[in-house]
Amino acid sequence: MDITGRKLFVKALQEEGIDTIFGYPGGTVTDLFDELYKTDSIDLVLPRHEQGLIHEAEGYAKSTGKVGVCLVTSGPGATNIVTGLADAHYDSIPLVCFTGQVPLGLIGNDAFQEVDIVGMTRSITKYGVTVRNREDLGKIIKMAFYIAQTGKPGPVLIDIPKDIQTASGSSVYPDHVDIRGYKPINSVHVGQLKRAYKLLKSAKKPLILAGGGVNIARANKQLQEFVEKENVPVVTTIMGKGAIPTTHPLYIGNCGMHGKYAANIAVTECDVLFSIGTRFNDRITGDLNEFAPHAKIVHIDVDTASISRNVVVDVPVVSDAKTALEKLIEWAEPKKTEKWLEQIRQWDEENPLAMCRDRGLSPQMIMEHINKEFPHSIYVTDVGQHQMWATQYLELDEESQLITSGGLGTMGFGFPAAIGAKIANRDKDVVLVTGDGGFQMNIQEMATAVTQGTNITICLLNNYYLGMVRQMQELFYGKRYSATCLRKRPGCPNDCKGPNEACPKYTPDFVKLAEAMGAEGVRVATQEEFKEAFANALKSGHPVVIDCQIDSDDKVWPMVAPGAPINEAFDEKDLEAKNAE
Repeated sequence: MDITGRKLFVKALQEEGIDTIFGYPGGTVTDLFDELYKTDSIDLVLPRHEQGLIHEAEGYAKSTGKVGVCLVTSGPGATNIVTGLADAHYDSIPLVCFTGQVPLGLIGNDAFQEVDIVGMTRSITKYGVTVRNREDLGKIIKMAFYIAQTGKPGPVLIDIPKDIQTASGSSVYPDHVDIRGYKPINSVHVGQLKRAYKLLKSAKKPLILAGGGVNIARANKQLQEFVEKENVPVVTTIMGKGAIPTTHPLYIGNCGMHGKYAANIAVTECDVLFSIGTRFNDRITGDLNEFAPHAKIVHIDVDTASISRNVVVDVPVVSDAKTALEKLIEWAEPKKTEKWLEQIRQWDEENPLAMCRDRGLSPQMIMEHINKEFPHSIYVTDVGQHQMWATQYLELDEESQLITSGGLGTMGFGFPAAIGAKIANRDKDVVLVTGDGGFQMNIQEMATAVTQGTNITICLLNNYYLGMVRQMQELFYGKRYSATCLRKRPGCPNDCKGPNEACPKYTPDFVKLAEAMGAEGVRVATQEEFKEAFANALKSGHPVVIDCQIDSDDKVWPMVAPGAPINEAFDEKDLEAKNAE
């Protein structure tokens, strides 16, 4: 029996077990939305902007491990999801994004709302194609879901012309697909893994570096079992945080640009760096010539292209993190690492993470209270200083999760991603840590949060600036605060060096804005006020914005200067000592 393309589209989603789709309608996808209207098996989430839409799909996918599904119209609808596609590409998030397209006969004629979205996104998708034959539709959709979630997960884009949606064809949706040239890794080369383990076994100062690949593979239990059997310390990348509980005695902390001092020194001093599921990006390595200079390096990663791309390694192992760790557990034997662990402990005691507590409400206080009152939760961050504070101070256990934008560093990611995570996990508490800059980039999604009944607690760290850029300007650009003050008006002096009594009133009023959209809002400036607001937020059935007034001069410490070795981290005391010379 023949059916229309639009009917096959919905059938395909049902066959794939899709229960939620994030969609925004328009002329070239009206037929698909009409068909979705007729089914009760798929929840349709209507965001307020397509960028918010795809970040919501990312939050849904990242929190569950399932494929996030997007549906947008052609032209601006399609181009508005490009940033999200790039974000999902760099952070390996499985998405299948459907875009509408003008009818086949109009493609190439500069028709209304026509863009070559497949061509535009070729470098940031695992697979992208315009459907040109109705009989290929089922196979292409099957391929899309298979590609998105196998191997190194990532986004896939399917562009469906309007006349393909209405054309009749086969009702068959394939139950499997064989793609020539695409053979995802589902095993491990035992010989290479044995070489890697032999290196680890011989090490005097071994160190495991866990990246986002461990979390993506849901290999957290396996990693913990392995490190406990081996008695080997662990550092993580930002995306790898939570790969092992942060309270675990073998966990040191994050490494990299704003990593823990002890973690960075451990990387520099170790003799074997056993890395699992990381791309070794520049925020982690710093100066490549000085990265882990004394170590033999093992690199386990599912993506062949990532191995030795940035850091040349001694033993490459192409494998999914879980597959490799399950095999390593079979061989694991305890190592005598007590002296090495004691040395790391001393480094940590001499240089602990700590913020100044005499300037009112500090970010560290906020994170500590979240840890106390909101354990076992899904924590979502935007991008900026608050992201670093969250990754430094938030505690993660087996029941909690951190969702953030790592590879692309997308401001505006956090709020919609939190909405998507809450839609996917109605029984879990979701806490968003965001900044006043990033929050405003997709603040329209507050309406989505309210209409979807997502009672998210939003901790807005408000310092009146684009804080991360301002920190760089203060440290490396002579306090020339160009385009970072969010209160600046035409009448303000160009050489303003910081907040003062003459500063204009901050816009917007986040409390009133939240209330205008049907949410709740409260402004706090002390630890006591924050505790009370946070307790009330837990009881609310609505999204709650807690506008936390923090000091504009609060900085992320320690810090490694761009391009410097990661063992040359400095903090406020180091800066004061240098200035005093």
